[in-house]
Amino acid sequence: MASLALPGSFLDVSKTRRGRYATADSITRCNVAEPLKFNKENGRPCIPPLQVNGATSFTSLLNANQLRRFSVPHNPNDTRLRIFSGTANPALSQEIACNMGLELGKIMIKRFADGEIYVQLQESVRGCDVYLVQPTCPPANENLMELLIMIDACRRASAKNITAVIPYFGYARADRKTQGRESIAAKLVANLITEAGADRVLACDLHSGQSMGYFDIPVDHVHGQPVILDYLASKTICSDDLVVVSPDVGGVARARAFAKKLSDAPLAIVDKRRHGHNVAEVMNLIGDVRGKVAVMVDDMIDTAGTIAKGAALLHQEGAREVYACTTHAVFSPPAIERLSSGLFQEVIITNTIPVAEQNYFPQLTILSVANLLGETIWRVHDDCAGGFEPYSSLGID
Repeated sequence: MASLALPGSFLDVSKTRRGRYATADSITRCNVAEPLKFNKENGRPCIPPLQVNGATSFTSLLNANQLRRFSVPHNPNDTRLRIFSGTANPALSQEIACNMGLELGKIMIKRFADGEIYVQLQESVRGCDVYLVQPTCPPANENLMELLIMIDACRRASAKNITAVIPYFGYARADRKTQGRESIAAKLVANLITEAGADRVLACDLHSGQSMGYFDIPVDHVHGQPVILDYLASKTICSDDLVVVSPDVGGVARARAFAKKLSDAPLAIVDKRRHGHNVAEVMNLIGDVRGKVAVMVDDMIDTAGTIAKGAALLHQEGAREVYACTTHAVFSPPAIERLSSGLFQEVIITNTIPVAEQNYFPQLTILSVANLLGETIWRVHDDCAGGFEPYSSLGID
């Protein structure tokens, strides 16, 4: 049985979990745009993925000297770069700063008795390149307002450049009018961020590529899928047994790009008819999954209605195992009940949105995007435009 491996990575010729060895010629490869390089000078380690189900993560099985390094030299003593965290995902912000060899900036964020948000920077940012890490995850309105006030505080403190780092961009689903008299909230939120004083936005896996066009400032769009691809490379899945599944017609481009990286795996599509918001009805399956390991790919899981009904259909059609892979875990009720019902062999997500401990379940695996975002911040700060290829060339945008 061949295992999946990234070209140029430490998994090229490695021992599988079951103790077998595969030669370089027999390994099925995940064709990420550019091999990830090692750099002995910079010495910045990759934080290994977090396994919630108690299993040891595959990177922790490797020698510490084999951990991934990046090839761009950075200066950790650069005092012009400052990173501040909002209250939406402080753990991710701390991990990003740790990966970059920096400390988070000191900021005071509090709420008055009536719910108003107060923000004060506790250090000078005059002439600095400031990065504000704040996903607009639930509660979306609270976190969005907090981000806007943080941007305003930095602008009034004479920051040279302000970048809003938004691992999860809320309201992105309202990106067009599907029926009359609807708002396009994604454009409204983009205008709010721009008018608050942000000079650029760094976002991860926007719901649709057109959302970048709603901003009148530069947008750096990075994809979390290479992190998931790297993890899948450690799984002992025979390439002949693999099929990538899009849970709806709208995600075909994303699933096709994902399948291409998995040695051009076959593609299947779930035909879904939606009768209302957060209500989905599966109608048909396009493609063959009988006896296959199905990997369902989406950008987010909200109530898990779409992906759970899709998984049920895949099992009806004879799929041997079903994996769910998504970047953003919104996990609105009753998502946890649906995902932990036994339909999925594993649910693979990233930490763009924090997952409460009470929402952990045995099949859940959380991978970290801190290394990806930290390296992107360095490259933006250093004006290193060519550095985004390993992360942004999945062919989705």
